[in-house]
Amino acid sequence: MSNTAKSRQQGIESLEQFFLPSFCEVRMVFAVVVIAELLAFMLTLVSPGVIEDPWGNLGLISVFMQWIALTSAVVLCIGRPLLSRLGNAAAAIVSYLLVLVVTAVVSELAFWLMQRSTLFPNLSEGDHAIFLLRSLTISTVVAAIVLRYLYVQFQWRQKLKAEATARIQALQARIRPHFLFNSMNTIAALTRSDPATAESAIEDLSDLFRASLNSAPGQTTLGDELTLARRYLNIESLRLGERLAVNWDMDNVSLQQAVPPLILQPLLENAIYHGIEPLPAGGCITVSGRADDKGLTITISNPVAAGGVRSQHEGNHIAQENIRQRLQIEFGNRAGLENRQHDGMHAVVLTIPATGVT
Repeated sequence: MSNTAKSRQQGIESLEQFFLPSFCEVRMVFAVVVIAELLAFMLTLVSPGVIEDPWGNLGLISVFMQWIALTSAVVLCIGRPLLSRLGNAAAAIVSYLLVLVVTAVVSELAFWLMQRSTLFPNLSEGDHAIFLLRSLTISTVVAAIVLRYLYVQFQWRQKLKAEATARIQALQARIRPHFLFNSMNTIAALTRSDPATAESAIEDLSDLFRASLNSAPGQTTLGDELTLARRYLNIESLRLGERLAVNWDMDNVSLQQAVPPLILQPLLENAIYHGIEPLPAGGCITVSGRADDKGLTITISNPVAAGGVRSQHEGNHIAQENIRQRLQIEFGNRAGLENRQHDGMHAVVLTIPATGVT
């Protein structure tokens, strides 16, 4: 990895551990505008001239508040990469001071314009200090509340991520005992009759354990996930034989798509244990993928026994809830996992937003 790539990766990791969100995003700009307008509305209600000219007062106060709020957002947006290097405590203090500086500069400019405007004939130089002090006082209180809220939200997300990561690691480290015993028995039976197949099964099982016990955070590629899934299905096919068939339809997706690790194998495991195994004749699992500008959609479908509801199985519930939490951590509400059941078929639909390739 080149020095440039390492620096970029370190910058990304630093921003992920930073409490201040990106004020360059549309949703954050919208939130800033709404908060500033609500504050302008409250200040209008307590201003002396609200009865004589409420809409005029609201318009002037709104322009002033939006000017401060949006300028502060621009400054924090531009300075976020540098602030993230200071650490959260130091960055919070610097961000707080930046907002106050912006407030002072905008207030000075606004007072200068008001002095030269005919809208404020009674404005005098003696009002300068009061106007500046009032603006700074309001900004001091509002900025402290907002920054505190953002920091508490960041701590809550970090706690949620730590708890989810602990659960993920525990679930990843847990291999079903009967799957392990069945696999070892199958390998032992093949050792004499088919050594080459037994050796291949051992390699598949080793790779599966290695991936399951790997607690490293981050993302992997869809290609690596599919390889791991195929190794798992290879082991199960040795046990189930002709009862298990798999239909792959993944030609229209990029194998370099970034995905959270170990999200397909648990779903395939559920499809086998809660769908294929209860059927005397077995069945076919279909894994299909579609990609567009919005992202990646993977559907895993399998037949189920008549009257069977797979979602009631605890193992199925835990595995799917595990994946939902991981998607929530990585992508928020842009990703999801949905269960569908119709005409004796059960399908799990996994959606991942387009975030580029690793």
